[in-house]
Amino acid sequence: MVRIGIFGSHSAKEIGASAKAWGFETVIVVQKGRDKLYTKYNRHLYDHVIVLNSFKEILNEEVQQKLLDLDVIFIPNRSFAVYVGYDGIEKKFEVPIYGNRFLLKAEERNIERNQYYLLERAGIRIPKEFKSPEEIDRLCIVKVQQAKNPLERAFFYAVSPEDYYRQAERLIRDGVITEEGLKNARIEEFVLGARFNANFHCYALKDIFGDFDFVGFSDRRQVNLQGFLNLPAREQLKIDVPIKNEEIGHFGVTMRESKQEVVYDYAEKLIRVCEKEYPPGIIGMFGLQGAMAYSPNEELEFVVFDVSFRVPGDPAIGPTSPEMRILSIKHRIRIEDPLDLTMMEIKKAEELGRLEEITT
Repeated sequence: MVRIGIFGSHSAKEIGASAKAWGFETVIVVQKGRDKLYTKYNRHLYDHVIVLNSFKEILNEEVQQKLLDLDVIFIPNRSFAVYVGYDGIEKKFEVPIYGNRFLLKAEERNIERNQYYLLERAGIRIPKEFKSPEEIDRLCIVKVQQAKNPLERAFFYAVSPEDYYRQAERLIRDGVITEEGLKNARIEEFVLGARFNANFHCYALKDIFGDFDFVGFSDRRQVNLQGFLNLPAREQLKIDVPIKNEEIGHFGVTMRESKQEVVYDYAEKLIRVCEKEYPPGIIGMFGLQGAMAYSPNEELEFVVFDVSFRVPGDPAIGPTSPEMRILSIKHRIRIEDPLDLTMMEIKKAEELGRLEEITT
């Protein structure tokens, strides 16, 4: 009997809820000191709990053996990738993973075949990149790793080289970023448009479920940007602290139907490229984060500035997305959350003896 393995962070409640709703037993791996949300307040979502001193201990032989003895299929999330590391996931983690473990690292910007490489190969519009601060000639966003939080980046905005260096120096002095992190930062044009996270689920069992499903749009709430945006402009100018784009929550949004086709088209193109570059390609949930903005010739276009190759960690998608009703009609079974599609495919693969097709 297959059990669903969960990493105790990021999207563990979402995964646990869908797994239990689909009749699976669940196994959660938590880190001591940050486990109460799962081991006390939501203990009913998890049948088996493995408590570690450090998340990295999941690579220990005895921990992996427990997971293997429980016939676990592990669902990767962002925290799993960050705290365990890509080398550990690809070379040391012996537990079957739902999805493509070799594609997780493509989210990073400092590897050769990263998300920008894949987006360009797919012909998807991405923001213009500036190779050095001296090239800045418009409003730009600088994406740099936070010094103290490996999960988040400390975005800042600049309109000129001078503006860039002034802000960068201050952020380094305040300990928000490091000089090393700044060297690896990406500088790109700021896309002035309405933001959308377009979320999808891609299937391995295409002969049964089709190629992929769109599951809905959402957007992010960020600290402390959200607070700034709630103030009148004259009050914003009085506050002299760095703006942090650290993700703290999500909310559901919709897009005009006449503009949705491009989002489906982008997803299909990215899926085909990933099949060639990272076989077997995308399996499970993924997201295109971007903005709908006017092009230089005044036509609306969707510009993608980030890709997620795993569970997005957004519990707002299911409750707010009209796609859940559409997907329930398509699959002739009640779909309440995007992760229901993950469980649906795992359940069918187990019934048909095809688990090796959905795991790596």
